[in-house]
Amino acid sequence: MSERLPIAAIVALGVTQIIGYGTLYYSFSILAPAMARDFGWTVDWLFGLLSASLFLSGLVAPYAGRLMDRFGTGRVMATGSLMAVMSLLLCALSSSLPMFVAGIVLMEVSSNLVQYGAAFALLVEIRPREASRSITYLTLIAGFASTLFWPFTSALHAHLDWREVYLAFAGLNLLICLPLHAWLGLQGKGARGAVDASTRNRGEPVPGLLPEAVRERGFRLMLAGMGVVSFGNAALLFHMVPVLTALGLGGTAVLVATVFGPAQVLSRFTNMIFGKNLDALHLAVLMAVFPPLAILILTLTHPFVPGAMVFAVLFGFGSGLASIVFGTLPLTLFGSEGYGARQGQMTLVRLAVSSVAPFGLAFVLERAGAASVLWSLTGLSLVGLVIFLALARLGRRAEATE
Repeated sequence: MSERLPIAAIVALGVTQIIGYGTLYYSFSILAPAMARDFGWTVDWLFGLLSASLFLSGLVAPYAGRLMDRFGTGRVMATGSLMAVMSLLLCALSSSLPMFVAGIVLMEVSSNLVQYGAAFALLVEIRPREASRSITYLTLIAGFASTLFWPFTSALHAHLDWREVYLAFAGLNLLICLPLHAWLGLQGKGARGAVDASTRNRGEPVPGLLPEAVRERGFRLMLAGMGVVSFGNAALLFHMVPVLTALGLGGTAVLVATVFGPAQVLSRFTNMIFGKNLDALHLAVLMAVFPPLAILILTLTHPFVPGAMVFAVLFGFGSGLASIVFGTLPLTLFGSEGYGARQGQMTLVRLAVSSVAPFGLAFVLERAGAASVLWSLTGLSLVGLVIFLALARLGRRAEATE
């Protein structure tokens, strides 16, 4: 029997995800030129610092995941909010480049404790059997982070310098995210006080689909597939406008790129309405179909603008579904026990490949051109599809033996 969704927790997490991604991630590209001028760096070097910080924070992710399983994700997220405040203050008040670098590194470490991986783990803690649906609703809400914070950051920066913007963002994390995460900590593992029988039943663990004998193989396949998808998404999203411009789209490249964000949200909304009977394995395969199809269409139709629009929509659909799959697939395959630790390992893989992907694509783009980039990404995406098909086959075999 289906239980009610934890609506209050989903909404609260949606608010903290929008603020978390908006202040700690999406605002960086808007403020980076001013930061670079302040410290006498180039913007490229500043993004290099961000990539290095992403990689370092990925190394911390497995440890953070184990802390969530042991002490409760809400407590870890509240700690992450405090670290986010400290990191923004450290950057805003930095009087030297080393102090600023420390602030950026701390910012990316805190992101691991407050963004999607942690939020998914908290929903699994609060109500494991409804976590898959809860994750879908959460990603729909959080999908508006870039839509809201790119213009919001630009508007603030028109009147404030980048340091003052970061001070304002520190206030948002302190006054909104920290109290919400502290409250959410009372809903999950480690909460004190009486818990009624119905709440205990909703907290019963969810068993995983894969038997113990094939779990290690299944986990390796899942990590490999998610690594391939994350690499392709990070590489192309970072360079989407330059690649489209190099393909001859000229001034329409920016217009095409803006279609990507709404397509992400639309894919999550479509899945929420029509995908109720679509299990996580089917959704993972569907997610893996979109990138090679989208890139192949762009490869064969450029510089035809409608073809580029179709590419942006399909690529956005795949990226939108990826956020849901990254939360629901490990729950389906391996169950709710140890979910935080698995999210930590997945975050390590995702951040590791995402930190090198933009540089890898830039290397190919500069030396071989945009067409070679597209064929390379098409091939890589097909590898990802094959991996998820193999994982789905493993899951179906497990179902057949039950």
